[in-house]
Amino acid sequence: MRMTSKLFAAGLILVTALAGCTTGGSQFVGDYKARRDLGYQVPAIPIGQVPAKYRRQVVNLDTREKPGTIIVDTGEKHLYFVMPGGKAMRYGIGVGREGFEWKGTARIAIKREWPVWTPPAEMIRRQPELAKWRSGQPPGPRNALGARALYLFNKGGDSGYRLHGTPEWHSIGKAMSSGCIRLLNQDIIDLFDRTSVGAKVIVR
Repeated sequence: MRMTSKLFAAGLILVTALAGCTTGGSQFVGDYKARRDLGYQVPAIPIGQVPAKYRRQVVNLDTREKPGTIIVDTGEKHLYFVMPGGKAMRYGIGVGREGFEWKGTARIAIKREWPVWTPPAEMIRRQPELAKWRSGQPPGPRNALGARALYLFNKGGDSGYRLHGTPEWHSIGKAMSSGCIRLLNQDIIDLFDRTSVGAKVIVR
């Protein structure tokens, strides 16, 4: 699932935050409070401890990709949901640690609310303590996939990668996952509601 530099250049030319505008991150600070969601409790995020650049905010985005596309910049630890009018919703993300990075294009094939997480066999071999979830970790605030998961497929089928929530808010802006892209639970809920099955996802 490799993506050429030419392809990404066509997808993302320039990203510039809207400095000092009401569309900045402060607009969404209230969204990180505790909430009930489909019968589960979503804990509050101590958003003051999350760097401002990783809080959800509207930014300018110069791209040829159509609205509804998701662009993931693993270097900057940002995910962009393309909107009309040269704008995008930007979210802070956590990415794969060294040896687990990935790049390419995919599409969202499945959307799930409060998904079950089943660690793959190779992960259980690396981390035997996960064997207890061999048949699946039940949904809930402590689940590794968080409140929502978007399943990424490519031409070969299920890529094994996900865009998902996480209860580990302190991991946003860092490289410490096993390859999947993680967002704050409040942010993945927001992205889940915006995106559609079939949406294009570009990861650089």
